Amino acid sequence: MSQLRLLPSRLGAQAARLRATHDVLAFSCHRRSSGPPATVLSSKIGGGSSYMEEMYFAWLENPQSVHKSWDNFFQKASEEASSGPAQLPSVVRQSRLAVSSRTKTSKLVEDHLAVQSLIRAYQIRGHHVAQLDPLGILDADLDSFVPSDLITTIDKLAFYDLQEADLDKEFQLPTTTFIGGSENTLSLREIIRRLESTYCQHIGLEFMFINDVEQCQWIRQKFETPGVMQFSSEEKRTLLARLVRSMRFEDFLARKWSSEKRFGLEGCEVMIPALKTIIDKSSEMGIENVILGMPHRGRLNVLANVIRKDLEQIFCQFDPKLEAADEGSGDVKYHLGMYHERINRVTNRNITLSLVANPSHLEAVDPVVQGKTKAEQFYRGDAQGKKVMSILVHGDAAFAGQGVVYETFHLSDLPSYTTNGTVHVVVNNQVCYRRRGHNEMDEPMFTQPLMYKQIHRQVPVLKKYADKLIAEGTVTLQEFEEEIAKYDRICEEAYGRSKDKKILHIKHWLDSPWPGFFNVDGEPKSMTCPATGVPEDVLTHIGNVASSVPLEDFKIHMGLSRILRGRADMTTQRTVDWALAEYMAFGSLLKEGIHVRLSGQDVERGTFSHRHHVLHDQEVDRRTCVPMNHLWPDQAPYTVCNSSLSEYGVLGFELGYAMASPNALVLWEAQFGDFHNTAQCIIDQFISTGQAKWVRHNGVVLLLPHGMEGMGPEHSSARPERFLQMSNDDSDAYPVFTEDFEVSQLYDCNWIVVNCSTPANYFHVLRRQILLPFRKPLIIFTPKSLLRHPEAKSSFDQMVSGTSFQRVIPEDGAAARAPEQVRRLIFCTGKVYYDLVKERSSQGLEEQVAITRLEQISPFPFDRVKQEAEKYPGAELVWCQEEHKNMGYYDYISPRFMTVLSRVRPIWYVGRDPAAAPATGNRNTHLVSLKKFLDTAFNLQAFEGKTF
Repeated sequence: MSQLRLLPSRLGAQAARLRATHDVLAFSCHRRSSGPPATVLSSKIGGGSSYMEEMYFAWLENPQSVHKSWDNFFQKASEEASSGPAQLPSVVRQSRLAVSSRTKTSKLVEDHLAVQSLIRAYQIRGHHVAQLDPLGILDADLDSFVPSDLITTIDKLAFYDLQEADLDKEFQLPTTTFIGGSENTLSLREIIRRLESTYCQHIGLEFMFINDVEQCQWIRQKFETPGVMQFSSEEKRTLLARLVRSMRFEDFLARKWSSEKRFGLEGCEVMIPALKTIIDKSSEMGIENVILGMPHRGRLNVLANVIRKDLEQIFCQFDPKLEAADEGSGDVKYHLGMYHERINRVTNRNITLSLVANPSHLEAVDPVVQGKTKAEQFYRGDAQGKKVMSILVHGDAAFAGQGVVYETFHLSDLPSYTTNGTVHVVVNNQVCYRRRGHNEMDEPMFTQPLMYKQIHRQVPVLKKYADKLIAEGTVTLQEFEEEIAKYDRICEEAYGRSKDKKILHIKHWLDSPWPGFFNVDGEPKSMTCPATGVPEDVLTHIGNVASSVPLEDFKIHMGLSRILRGRADMTTQRTVDWALAEYMAFGSLLKEGIHVRLSGQDVERGTFSHRHHVLHDQEVDRRTCVPMNHLWPDQAPYTVCNSSLSEYGVLGFELGYAMASPNALVLWEAQFGDFHNTAQCIIDQFISTGQAKWVRHNGVVLLLPHGMEGMGPEHSSARPERFLQMSNDDSDAYPVFTEDFEVSQLYDCNWIVVNCSTPANYFHVLRRQILLPFRKPLIIFTPKSLLRHPEAKSSFDQMVSGTSFQRVIPEDGAAARAPEQVRRLIFCTGKVYYDLVKERSSQGLEEQVAITRLEQISPFPFDRVKQEAEKYPGAELVWCQEEHKNMGYYDYISPRFMTVLSRVRPIWYVGRDPAAAPATGNRNTHLVSLKKFLDTAFNLQAFEGKTF
């Protein structure tokens, strides 16, 4: 025993070398089961102690304090150490060569450590030799790499200083592997066989980079446990039946519509049974709602065999004579979504499946799915994601190459965005090859001749699997052929029924139906919008809460105290600024049971430090208060959440959130208005066109701070011209002004674009968004300097019951009282109104110049503009904007004014000259250009002698 006591110091030197190698650095995942000292090797890296030394001293003190594998090891070493002096043990070959002689003890230590390193090598790098290439062409364009520490041939045992004679020796298995099952020891030969079976077959596992021991252990247990990959006969038969449906569906489409693009699943048919198995297992574990997002490859197959869309509705999509019954453009069949509630046959439980419609922008749907999933979880009270989950299917190149994938992952741990996990299915187009190239019209032999020669030689997976099951007696050839005939018959019958369908109803493909919101035909229940004002006592109550701290012993910042006092004073004076008007809009909707969610970068405080919807205790770290959630005893919840620094991902998320229910006000605020340009894909492909393509209403609100204030080109313009260019109202069509014109016009548009100049109108437009009998996206160009402008305040009188949103705010001063004396009528929108009013006053032109504000720009308020123009028959008409001429609103409003005016009166432009950048970065240049166009706006001779 005395000689054994020399072992720790010798082991310590070896352990230092051991820590220097990558393989055993990762040994930190090994955990001792009990007893002091409960440390792992990783905590000793860089220190003076040795993990093995600690184990040894702990064992000397109490053999029960270490894992039984260490106990066995040190007992054996103790028994054999008495035969001679212990020599320096080693793990790596170089150090072993330096040792001239060994005892049985040192050999035992070395061999056990070598086997542990060997096991770890397979766990870390086994996927490098996994058989993942069914085409056998990886060497054609990739380096062939076999890690030196994997035992691929007998002679490589020497890497670990092991010999062929060691193959039949028994070795103690570490706790970081499950290959032994119920056995604690295995022969080296069996260890290698089981490792190869787990890590080097047709599944590649790369997981040891995960720095969570529990997760690593879970994965190891799921894959290493003996027999885990063995299926029962019933499971094999189910898999075969699902493969039959997957492959025969594609075969049927290929036979009937050989020249049609459909982005079939050929070469990856196994994805269908994979998705169905995921859903079966999820249902078994309590999931009630699964939301899927995927690209177009295999989408029709998923609709048919996973979501269980009626086959005749899929087949009729191929009819070129099919007439559309719904409004809008529609979309190609492999972009459409679906919603279906059914019984899961495996679990006999109800499950709801929805596949979210999406464009060809492959990964753009990812955050949309996450937002929809989060909303469904929220409405069900599913805080842990135990009832609602999402599945995202990706192509390998898109998954690696599209930035929105990362932006979506980025949301995974944020409390107001997490969906508590997503199943990602990545279709590797080398493993799951494409039989027909990018689509059925593609000829891949042009560019990939070697690959497609190999693909054409491949035996289809269904035949491979059926032959295997028939050979082992699981099914008979007759049963297999009957399964094929049965599904072929289903397809043929559905094809016959599809011939009777002459009208295409996109509403049948909705991924988010809103039961009870529309009538049975999917139309609004009315075409009226109630007044958006609220009783004064409601306004007063909200104002009082907004200016208080509802929690006791809550210390707020001194600067915030001044802001709250200011809110209290405004409430007493029956006035509101922009922030308080927003507070009252949100609060009044919460009272009515409408969930409100505001998201974006720094929205809790507000980019311009004006909102302060979340109060922070100055003395207790991370203690917060949201007064908005203390307004009423039975109010709807308010969610305000700072997002990650993402626009694409977050806006997609909020769009998906708004998709789940019409009874929620969902808003996304850009930090500055033009930051929406990095979310342009969501705006163009989902928000602007979503209803036209997919008959999908969505009421998401975009708050875009906008205004030329000398802050530079990236902090000025929300690019209103882009939104207006994508608006679908006709500039040349003179509308019929019916009684319900205002609401009908909103119903016919693809979105609503406003630039409010008063807090009251902002209040009303937010409430109108919910009170409308339908949902449209709302784009609001919000102010910056107006947030604290002394003139930009509104009275309660403009917000109480009976009041409503003003699409146009007419002149109400001296000019309006004597319209026949007015020589110029200036139309404008937004902040520039206050600059114009100030300049008009300084020049004393209140009676000669009228100023009218367009608050709703699109759809264009033809009726109100006509009234204003006719009110001042002798006035020349001017459009004034602070944006450059090629930006802003002028190109949109000009032809519409011409339509209103029957082209008999011009509308002159006043504003900045055309430019490439939206704004100057020089404050003085900004002020000079402002003064210049204001002078023109009030120069009553500026347009004399000009023609239009």
